[in-house]
Amino acid sequence: MKIYNLFLIALLFSFSTIVGQQKNTNSKNNKVTNKGKFFAYWGWNWASYSDSDIRFKGENYDFTLSDVKARDTPSDFTFSKYFGITNITKPQTNFRLGYFFKENYTISVGVDHMKYVVINNQFVDVNGNINVGNTKYDGIYTGQQVQLAEDFLQLEHTDGLNYINVELKRFDNIDHWFGLDLKNLQINLTEGFGAGILFPKTDTTLLGMERHDDYHISGWGVSAGVGLNITFLKHFFIQADYKIGYIDMPNVKTSLNPLDSASQSFVFFQNNILIGGRFRLF
Repeated sequence: MKIYNLFLIALLFSFSTIVGQQKNTNSKNNKVTNKGKFFAYWGWNWASYSDSDIRFKGENYDFTLSDVKARDTPSDFTFSKYFGITNITKPQTNFRLGYFFKENYTISVGVDHMKYVVINNQFVDVNGNINVGNTKYDGIYTGQQVQLAEDFLQLEHTDGLNYINVELKRFDNIDHWFGLDLKNLQINLTEGFGAGILFPKTDTTLLGMERHDDYHISGWGVSAGVGLNITFLKHFFIQADYKIGYIDMPNVKTSLNPLDSASQSFVFFQNNILIGGRFRLF
């Protein structure tokens, strides 16, 4: 989050410098057209999540944990972790390809590679029954509190939550808000909506049973976002995005047994820093 805040401060400083030093009234010559262009970006996200009720079902158990807290796991910033070829997918990342089908509208497909980790050792209310045998947690629960210790539950979607989505966005030049009309720099506002599927790699250890760690289509999500885009030399850009969304995963795999599964839904909040370009290919 510190990197994101420093990035925004740098953008605002650059705006004030440009406003104070450059003005141009030849708007027709400086106009940048977008229709027919493709764009791509790569970037990094910092996410937070609402509390979630998680239901676990299996052959010998069916119980719900209430208001479970989770966090993301952003990598500490080093050049090798964020830009090294072998580590490029280890941070929380965003990748997207898109097309300007109209001057101010884009359609795109991308992956929001967030990470979701249930916080260890928190106390939560439990409702339901557990009868797996040879565990101190067997019993019938009607709202009792249980600590999520290692021998009860370890759950994370860390490679990752993987929200694969299509977005429709509007793209507006707002140079005039700052009294600018520059040839090689444009300030743009983006806003829009998205929807897609969740394809997490879920790492789970439940009630001492065998650990599970695999990819699986687990549900769906919807989202909305707004961003500030700074385009240089008409083709290259940096962008700061804020996104909010809702995720519903009714089919999270928790073991190799097809009878075992979990379900949960939650709201996510995401801050992004993005680097990309847009070009006319045809």
